[in-house]
Amino acid sequence: MHKSHTLPYRPGVGIVLINQGGFVWIGQRIDPSDDEHWQMPQGGIDGSEAPVTAAHRELLEETGTNKAEIIAETQGWHIYDLPKSSNALKGRFRGQRQKWFAMRFTGDDSDFNIQNPPGGEKAEFRAWRWEKADEVKRLIVAFKRPVYEAVLSEFGPLLK
Repeated sequence: MHKSHTLPYRPGVGIVLINQGGFVWIGQRIDPSDDEHWQMPQGGIDGSEAPVTAAHRELLEETGTNKAEIIAETQGWHIYDLPKSSNALKGRFRGQRQKWFAMRFTGDDSDFNIQNPPGGEKAEFRAWRWEKADEVKRLIVAFKRPVYEAVLSEFGPLLK
């Protein structure tokens, strides 16, 4: 058995941030080896933190705004494995196990601050934009695509 199969999944959250027009917020990763891929905000759950708390914290840390309200969450958890060549998650996890939340954006585009997130957090994105759900699925890195397709399908009625 390959070593990665014995590693645990890192618990995390993902956020589908939806604007008034039904478009989804995506950010272009800062990682120089991953500059063609975009993703929705996501991150780990800290210790005994509740998933809903983690979702609000990650949204603020990654986009610079907390002007959003949760309107839905996925029925279950979504799992993806990292590629064997990946050094993401420092080799301690085989992938992520995520609870996803749909949030309605309640602010203005000027509220986003990806260059200097609050609390001294390290910037994760070099650019951001609003995009149609089908385009979001196309722009994500391949190993995360099944999760994105499932989550966006589950939240589909909210994206109209």
